[in-house]
Amino acid sequence: MKRILLTVGILALIPAAAYALDISHGNGKPPPPEEQTPIEPAQLDKADAKTVEGAETTTADPHAGPAHASGDAGAHAAVHPPEQDWHFNGMFGTYDKASMQRGLKVYREVCAACHSLKRVYFRNLEALGYDESQVKTIANDYSIHDGPNDEGEMFDRPGLASDHFPSPYPNDNAAKSLNNGALPPDLSLIIKARHDGPNYVHGILTGYDAPPAGTVLLSGQNYNKYFPGHMISMPKPLSDDQVTYEDGAPQTVEQYAHDVVNFLTWASDPSMEDRKRTGIKVIIFLLVFAGVMYGVKKKIWADVH
Repeated sequence: MKRILLTVGILALIPAAAYALDISHGNGKPPPPEEQTPIEPAQLDKADAKTVEGAETTTADPHAGPAHASGDAGAHAAVHPPEQDWHFNGMFGTYDKASMQRGLKVYREVCAACHSLKRVYFRNLEALGYDESQVKTIANDYSIHDGPNDEGEMFDRPGLASDHFPSPYPNDNAAKSLNNGALPPDLSLIIKARHDGPNYVHGILTGYDAPPAGTVLLSGQNYNKYFPGHMISMPKPLSDDQVTYEDGAPQTVEQYAHDVVNFLTWASDPSMEDRKRTGIKVIIFLLVFAGVMYGVKKKIWADVH
């Protein structure tokens, strides 16, 4: 009975270790075709979910618009974006700090015009390799609406390390009004909010193309080959040489997308490296523990055998 309980205990630890090492996450493998719909976690705002009408697929991106096209309905089937080589993939994967710093720059100069990052605080940027003074400098670049003061009035002040990234809009209704009724999603958890998040977001950023013959786009819509339904309200956000890199990295759409995905993956899962280190320690412990228990078993049952 003791051996059975011991075996059950060890087996119960294995899934936890697998999760810690991202073994059970699939590492970016595409799902079966019938399951290729984005996944929305409960902690995200309900406003982040929309349905693409006529595309026969559900999408969690609020920039989606109705799909209208002549011809085969299969033209609007979801196309899984190609799998990229991510530095953070695998049980020994880690974050690329240089790429994350470039991704932060892309977010600040491009994405922040429409998308908030309200679950990330400026002080968290120290994990990207910035020191305290650099974090304060970044925070000071932002104006934070605060208050009320002693006179009961709201006021603007420079950002502090203890502040989170401010939203580009005063409220959701203002955001919808400026984006044809669509609410740009907060990007804090966008990688976790979409199935195969890193490849999905990379695909959306690089998937803008001319629509196929016979495809009709409504006013304000754009064609994206990796977006479910292919009709997306968000204009193409990136172009070559749009953001200047001081470290000599290529200034291309592909590199911009790769870097901002690295940054947003960290924002969605800042404890990933610690989790993987813990998982490796658990696996080593289980191996050593199993060896010790095997030796004890051999010793106890030596006379019987």
